[in-house]
Amino acid sequence: MGSLADKIEKYLTTEEVARRYRTAPSTVRYWRYIGYGPKGIKRGRRVLYDPAELDAWDAEQAGGAAA
Repeated sequence: MGSLADKIEKYLTTEEVARRYRTAPSTVRYWRYIGYGPKGIKRGRRVLYDPAELDAWDAEQAGGAAA
C-alpha cells in the first residue's frame, strides 16, 4: 500500500485528460456537465480522473474491443 501522495499522484487533472484526448479542457468539463465521458472525482474545487477509469471509458467507447 503506497503513501497518500503516491495515491493522489496517479490521478489526472482535467487539463491532463484533455491532452490525452487531444481536446480542450472546456470540452472535458462540458462532458462532465452533460454526463458523458470518463467518471471523475471531486476533490475540493478540482476534478481528478483515475487512469483506470479513463481506460475503462476508452474500452466502452470502442465497443469493448480495446483492452
